[in-house]
Amino acid sequence: MACSAHLSPLSSASTLSKFLFKNPSFSLNPPEKNAISFFPKTLPKPSSFPWIPVFDAQKPRFTISSKNPISDVFGTNKSELEDDSVSSFIDNDDKPREECGVVGIFGDPEASRLCYLALHALQHRGQEGAGIVSVNNNVLHSVTGIGLVSEVFNESKLNKLPGEMAIGHVRYSTAGSSMLKNVQPLVAGYRFWSVGVAHNGNLVNYRALRDMLEDNGSIFNTTSDTEVVLHLIATSKARPFLLRIIDACEKLEGAYSMLFLTEDKLFAVRDRYGFRPLVMGRRSNGAVVFASETCALDLIEATYEREVYPGEVLIMDKNEGIQSLCLIPHPEPKQCIFEHIYFSLPNSVVFQKSVYESRRIFGEILATESPVDCDVVIAVPDSGMVAALGYAAKAGVPFQQGLIRSHYVGRTFIEPSQKIRDFGVKLKLSPIRGVLEGKRVVVVDDSIVRGTTSSKIVRLIKEAGAKEVHMRIASPPIIASCYYGVDTPSSDELISNRMSVEEIREFIGCDSLAFLSLDSMKKMLGSDSPNFCYACFSGKYPVKPTEFKVKRVGDFLDDGLNGTVNSIDGGCVKGPQIFNIEKEIDPLYQQNKL
Repeated sequence: MACSAHLSPLSSASTLSKFLFKNPSFSLNPPEKNAISFFPKTLPKPSSFPWIPVFDAQKPRFTISSKNPISDVFGTNKSELEDDSVSSFIDNDDKPREECGVVGIFGDPEASRLCYLALHALQHRGQEGAGIVSVNNNVLHSVTGIGLVSEVFNESKLNKLPGEMAIGHVRYSTAGSSMLKNVQPLVAGYRFWSVGVAHNGNLVNYRALRDMLEDNGSIFNTTSDTEVVLHLIATSKARPFLLRIIDACEKLEGAYSMLFLTEDKLFAVRDRYGFRPLVMGRRSNGAVVFASETCALDLIEATYEREVYPGEVLIMDKNEGIQSLCLIPHPEPKQCIFEHIYFSLPNSVVFQKSVYESRRIFGEILATESPVDCDVVIAVPDSGMVAALGYAAKAGVPFQQGLIRSHYVGRTFIEPSQKIRDFGVKLKLSPIRGVLEGKRVVVVDDSIVRGTTSSKIVRLIKEAGAKEVHMRIASPPIIASCYYGVDTPSSDELISNRMSVEEIREFIGCDSLAFLSLDSMKKMLGSDSPNFCYACFSGKYPVKPTEFKVKRVGDFLDDGLNGTVNSIDGGCVKGPQIFNIEKEIDPLYQQNKL
């Protein structure tokens, strides 16, 4: 995609600095291929933000309230507690996990409360940690914690977050002692200002950047790749802060949709490929809202206006309104197709397409390409529901709710001393015998990752009396790990990377199995097909990963349904079998054999 004003990759921040100061209201028109128009409006200056010189070193730049505040981490060696009494982990239903959701509010007197509500709407994108940073009187205030949004925030916590600007974050992260420190937004203080950042995505060159920064004296307090961005900004010699962001982003490779908050500005940035979604909306009072999905806009009554374009930075300034800048020339977008398969809520519009319609059509294609004689169509709740509706409508077979999902099971449980087979799945899913008994059942799910949960679901349905069980998967086989902000197992553990469809069918125990073909998916997307990333289905990475993929908690456990945290040793594994990652890795990493 081409921008209306062409900027070469910014090797010198000073060149852009001269350009900006000559053109203080510089903006770029959106690419023509994006049909949504956007007319920048200058927001009214928030009356509650009196100007305080940014060089005033006497006033603290930020305050933090957290179970493990960033301020406590600086210069300390605090140990987090592990609960040895936790028996087991109910992991992630054998699904990939979107690791983050972000939201930003600019120009509303109740910014933090709107942020809180928007995070509720994005809770499905991360359930292990949440945080909000607001700014008032040129001071950043932060509240972060472990757990759901409703567990982290209450009335008293929100009262500690005054101001008309705020950013928020929900996270699905690694487990163990590092998780507390990684809760975002991260806040850091520099010589001239303080900044908060919320990041959705993953940097494929994180380790190389971190090594470089540590060699130059930087001290890291988290294991989050987001902290690399803060260090790059801190060590940049560019001025003003916008140029520091540009200087940092030039060094980043991979996926990032980020929100930055300073004393007087809010910045929204998206990587050149647009891997992860980031949308912009506006409330009736003129307040601007950013969010990972449009469902967050709906909840707080904001009208969707457009996406933040790949390679774009939007600057919200209380004095100058909205400005747009093309950070770097960018190729075709490579938006994550799994947003439409699994991650996003069906009521969201992601990458300018309705998630509900995409999933319904995926189901219809499955019914056309992989028909089977059946009596009833059911879904694996909740993510397979819409595709199942599409399958049933196209096949002319009744759709019924054959599995009931419990939404009140936490991530931990105490298992009885006498083992119960498929205990974790039975806690979450209950079959309805009256729907299944004696029937030929089509079960529609969105994806199969390791296959262990699918085998348990098939067994559960057959134990409820089903005569036949036919699995239909509304996505192509997953054969490669994701390096762009999705928590997936190593390729060695992906069942479709190790087995044929028939072998998978035998493994999970169903009577027939069919996946949505990649060609059919691309045909359904039409002219937008080249704009999506299919790396998890093809192993062809838009940005080649240069580092090994670190294992997550679920990878060490048997489908996340047995074992304890103490049984995890940690470590690294090889990348996808179909992609020889060692040939692409930096020689330094080859020598170290990470």
